[in-house]
Parts: sequence; C-alpha cells; structure tokens
Amino acid sequence: MTFARSFRLSLGAAALLAALPLAVSAQIKVGVTVSSTGPAASLGIPERNTVALLPTEIGGEKVEYIVLDDATDTTQAVKNIRKLTADDHVDVVLGTSVVPGSLAMSDVAAETGTPMISVAAGAKLVQPVDGVRKWVFKTPQNDALMAGALADAMVKQHIKTLGFIGFSDAYGDGWYQEMKKAAEAKGIKLVAAERFARPDTSVTGQVLKLLAAKPDGILIAASGTPVALPQRELVDRGYKGQIYQTHGAANNDVLRVCGKDCNGMILPAGPLLVAQQLPDSNPVKKSALVYVHAYEAKYGVGATNTFGGHLWDAGQLINDAIPRALKAGAKPGTPAFRAALRDALEQVKELPASQGVFNMSATDHAGLDTRGRVMVKVIDGKWTYQPDL
Repeated sequence: MTFARSFRLSLGAAALLAALPLAVSAQIKVGVTVSSTGPAASLGIPERNTVALLPTEIGGEKVEYIVLDDATDTTQAVKNIRKLTADDHVDVVLGTSVVPGSLAMSDVAAETGTPMISVAAGAKLVQPVDGVRKWVFKTPQNDALMAGALADAMVKQHIKTLGFIGFSDAYGDGWYQEMKKAAEAKGIKLVAAERFARPDTSVTGQVLKLLAAKPDGILIAASGTPVALPQRELVDRGYKGQIYQTHGAANNDVLRVCGKDCNGMILPAGPLLVAQQLPDSNPVKKSALVYVHAYEAKYGVGATNTFGGHLWDAGQLINDAIPRALKAGAKPGTPAFRAALRDALEQVKELPASQGVFNMSATDHAGLDTRGRVMVKVIDGKWTYQPDL
C-alpha cells in the first residue's frame, strides 16, 4: 500500500470516528433573540433571564439555548434569526420581544422552515394562520382578547367617549384597530387618536390634542417603560378621566419609572402579574406560581416580570411539543424535525402555563382564552387584582 493511499484511509477513518459522536449525541438547538437592550430592554432582560430556567433535556435529548440581543432593532432581529437558522442550525426560534421585529422575523422563519414562537403580543403575527404565519406561534395574549376585557371594564365605569395614544408602529396599529372595534361594539365612541415613537422623550403635543377632545377615558397602547411618558404627561396636565393601559404595561419597571403617576391606571394582564392575589379556584394560579417560585429563587424575591413569563410559556410549549416531534422519527437538526415540531406545536392541548391555558390548533397559533386575562389597577404603587372589573 502506498503512503498516499494509507494517508487517505487514515483521514477517512478519522473523519468517520469524528462523525460518530455527533450521530450519537444529536441535540436540540433552541435559538433565542430578545430585546435586552434598547427601548424594550425592560421586556427583554427578564425574557433573557428566564432562559436559564428552561429545561436542558426534553424527551431524552439534550437542549442547547443560543441567546442573542437584537437591541430592539428590527434589522438586527432579522440578522439574528438568519444567524440562528443558517449558522447555528437551530430547530426552533423563540422571540423577539416586540411586534415589529417579530413580524420581520416571520418571513425568515417561513423561508427556512423553522418554527418560531414570538413573545410579542400583536395578533397580526398569527392571524390568520396562512402563508408565513403557518410557522409562527406566540405566547402573549392577542390584542382582541385584552381589548374585549377593557371594553367590558369601560362599560362598568360608564365610559362613553375614549381617547387613544399608542406607539407609531405595528403594536399601536393593532391596538387601535382592536380597541376601536371593541369600544364601538359597546357603544363607546373613539373621539381622538394620537401616536408616538418608542424612543420619544415628549408627547406634550399629542396629549394636548387628546385633552381638547375631552374624552371620559384614555387608552395608552404601548409597552415597557415608554408607557410612562404619556401616563405622566396626562397626570401632569391634570386629566381627571380614567387612564387605561394595555398588557404591555404589566411591568414592575413601569411602576418604578412612573412612580405615583401610575396610581389609578387600569389594565388587562395575564394572571401571572397578580398570581398570589388570585383565588385558589383560578385555573392558572398554580402554574403561574411555578414560574414565580423558579424565577425568584434565582433572581430574588419580587423580581418576577410578566414578560419573562411569556418566554417561560414558550419554553413550556416546546417542552410539551418536542416529545411528539421526536416520536415522528425525524432527527434534531433536520428540516424533517423542524416540520414535525411545527406540527406538534399545533397539537398542544390544555397546557397550563404562567399566563393562561394553551390550546393550539391549525387555525389558532396563540391558543389562549379568557383564562389568560385578569383586570388590574395600580393602587398605592402596587398591582391590585380587580375581580369586579
């Protein structure tokens, strides 16, 4: 045997031996991109923190999490999902924190055949379940579910006219459409609507226009700490009507930034926000407290954040779905496994998590019903469960 032939055989044997451990120890890769810096950092930081609490083994397979920061930038969110799918070959992507970035990521998820579970709230991410949305799921409650709760509360508080100020992006667009529809169905007239950008430092002009319309109530449709900007401006300008927020304001950092100006605001939220205050009969209390105890054991008492809960719930969804996908016979790291995992996510039934009970289907990739919402009011700087709203 010549030296060259012997050398080629040795290289071949070495390559075979190197490949064997990979075949034996195939693992599931989960890509995560969240906005842990930028305007949505108060959402993304607890989401990033929550990854450390997710299972590292599911269905007998090891699970690796690859976590990236997109800085609340849509372009970076797209770059992140492209890296995760093309370079890291992940089996599923979790994220991102905000609607615009998640919408942009959806195209890449569909293009690469990678299931994606967003932790942003916009219903447009998953409705209707066609085209790119066949690959996208989400854990926050749909805008329509929460808008309905707000409209019911407004009726009980005798609100006849409503003002609106929201983000000048997909989050604000979605909430404007859903709130207008829900309000009008209850005989409430939307009399003024204004917008502002996430990085804005002043909304004085918009608030003055709202006040000129003299609405009985005003809804602020924003998320994270930017919700405090119009809230404080309305209070400073002496607005005496009822101020409402969306579940995007269900964040302890909002209370810190807003201070006493947050007192009295009302919002719909996932049960996690006031889990300890819920009656034992609430179907989500037990599963919500599982997350509370896990998060606070690692990060400290009182550290729980509802946005981290959305990432936790994404983890519960893959924990439920992966064993079914593995039973299909496909191997992690392959297009067949990603497709099987997408199908398995649609089969999630009656799964209790931190924000509600999930029932996915081929026509519903959000999966939450009224068990995923409660009404909350800020009283003396604290979130307070309002069973009568």
